[in-house]
Amino acid sequence: MDYERLIDEETWAFIRRTAESYPEDAVDLSIEDQRRVYDAMCRDFRQPRPMAVDTQDRSADGVPVRVYTAGDPTRTVVYFHGGGFVVGGLDSHDDVCAELCAQTGYRVVAVDYRLCPDHLHPAQFQDSWTATNWVIGEFADPLVLVGDSAGGNLAAAIAQHGRGRLENVLGQVLIYPGLGGDASKGSYVEHAHAPLLTREEILFYEKLRCGGEAPQDDPAFAPLHDTDFSELPPTVVVTADCDPLRDDGAIYCEQITAAGGQAHWINEPGLVHGYLRARTSVKRAADSFERISVAVEALGQSIWPYD
Repeated sequence: MDYERLIDEETWAFIRRTAESYPEDAVDLSIEDQRRVYDAMCRDFRQPRPMAVDTQDRSADGVPVRVYTAGDPTRTVVYFHGGGFVVGGLDSHDDVCAELCAQTGYRVVAVDYRLCPDHLHPAQFQDSWTATNWVIGEFADPLVLVGDSAGGNLAAAIAQHGRGRLENVLGQVLIYPGLGGDASKGSYVEHAHAPLLTREEILFYEKLRCGGEAPQDDPAFAPLHDTDFSELPPTVVVTADCDPLRDDGAIYCEQITAAGGQAHWINEPGLVHGYLRARTSVKRAADSFERISVAVEALGQSIWPYD
């Protein structure tokens, strides 16, 4: 794959800056050291919160969450952070959540689910389910489910499990999600050695998440393993073109559409996994983050601008 041609200089600068904190061989480090270097990288990219945004750390029936508000919101975004289910937390995506709050005017609740391998699947799903139900009881607002990478997996799993159980889920926005697609073909092979995320790293984190072989036919682990994609909320999936996970988003949208639902796939040319951190330095990433914010806001108003 000719990444020198596909990826522009701004994005290469982001890739090099990422590597300064988070080396390519990070998966060879201990879990403790992986978390240390990931946190350092996130601190390096972290932006100040918009002035209008207030935050409060709460306990959602035992699951730590951070609540972001600006004004008097009538919608709530439940945000699930990325990090391969191994790294990340409330601070790693603090600025992204704060900016989504400021740009949409919605309340944002970030979920600090337990990480593996300390806590194996389905602990992450269970915490996400607990937190989502707490949000419904606490605020009684219509919801938009949002997540990036591993968090996109959790958002989709909650949306699927929530059919007939959760009320007022207006939509979901998944950002370069890993949904359990076939790792032997498509983008998994085409972009097996992509910058910032490789196929080998995906398989490594998958094994960590479950302590061995991945479960089969478990939509809470891999939403694409579901056999029923009907009655899901309106869905927008945003992927990076230079990412092994790219096709998961396309296939997920195809499944929802085939089942009679609304789904829209946005594939961002020249971008790589994790580009949310590049939104202040890479124009392509900034434009994509704007599209993400618009999607969240539109779904929260029951508007479908993609026909």
